[in-house]
Amino acid sequence: MAHWSTTTLPYGVVRRAGQPPRPATTVGDDAVDLAGLARDGLLDGALADPLGTLDHPTLDRFLAAGPDVWRGLRDRLLELVHDGSADGPTAARLAAHRVPLAEVSPVLAWSVADYVDFYSSREHATNVSRIFRPDEPSLPDAWDHLPIGYHGRAGTVVVSGTPIVRPTGLRRDPVRSDIVSGPSRHLDVEVELGWVVGVGSQLGSTVPTTAFADHVLGAVVVNDWSARDLQAFEYRPLGPFLGKSFATSVSPWIVPLDALATARVAPPPPPHPPAHHLAPAGDGYAIGFELELTAAGGAPTVLARSDAAGLRWTPAQQLAHMTSNGASLRTGDLYASGTISGASSDQRGSLLELTWGWSDALTLVDGVTRRDGLADGDVVTIRASAPGPDGGPVTLGEVTGRIEPARR
Repeated sequence: MAHWSTTTLPYGVVRRAGQPPRPATTVGDDAVDLAGLARDGLLDGALADPLGTLDHPTLDRFLAAGPDVWRGLRDRLLELVHDGSADGPTAARLAAHRVPLAEVSPVLAWSVADYVDFYSSREHATNVSRIFRPDEPSLPDAWDHLPIGYHGRAGTVVVSGTPIVRPTGLRRDPVRSDIVSGPSRHLDVEVELGWVVGVGSQLGSTVPTTAFADHVLGAVVVNDWSARDLQAFEYRPLGPFLGKSFATSVSPWIVPLDALATARVAPPPPPHPPAHHLAPAGDGYAIGFELELTAAGGAPTVLARSDAAGLRWTPAQQLAHMTSNGASLRTGDLYASGTISGASSDQRGSLLELTWGWSDALTLVDGVTRRDGLADGDVVTIRASAPGPDGGPVTLGEVTGRIEPARR
């Protein structure tokens, strides 16, 4: 479980036994009840309507309220935490709304309106092309001219800790080469960075890259689970469908953009001048990821570490491209980076790459091996952190999921 600094102040929703879900932030090892702060008058002046915005079982109203409200709440929380760090009336009032994280359960913090997944890591895209299409060009012509993506299923986005049921579908039998139906044999993970949209846009209008912070509240850690054998059979000519749509896991806490300010970096230089709607590029984010796998009854093994700083397309460009044809944003939209991989073999963000197309076995610390993908009972955890203003890390928390057998 992450220990949260007093300056990160992410937003989530938690449930305590016998109580309804409540919006919260985190300080140290505690959740802080935001609706409780509003009822206690501690947020008066920071928001025009604290109770109306925060006394709700999701963050939907807060997301829709926009950047002035987001900034006002964050500024007020920073004041409260600072004033509450010493003995005094503020500390006592703040303590009344703190509860240990170990005593609450996270729930999906917002209503996911739409889900788009991009393909922004050159290393990942090149690796996948070499594995699946070794006799073809490593990247499609469009890849360096626009952020390639696909639409997923918003209804299958789940919060960290939700069990993942092995999907079934059609695939090609690797021995007989005929088409069979059954549970996926190549169940995989994808290490990704996600962004949560708060303010929507009008159908027919476009959102420029410079308006990124006007629409996006913050970031989450994403695992876009993938059934590679189902995906390989179905993905031409229209791309991923059932091989991707069965589950996408997100971390419980949305880390606001302001908490990630010191993680902003210039993106890699583009090989071509960007299209008009993709300029200026906006910031990349130096957010590091760690992929961990634990077999049932075993010890955890860190399989890879990668960093979002090398992504070809920035979140501002991804957002702009989603609306460049006039498609509208909605409050609660989620979009993700695509698998984040690096240049070396220990920086690959998927098992497909780590085993190089299921040809190399992965050996875990307890001697268990994995060649064909995830086994039932495996637990996958992805953690992320970024450089903070004081030199320490800003955690984004973690997303985890346990594989359950396919259901007939």
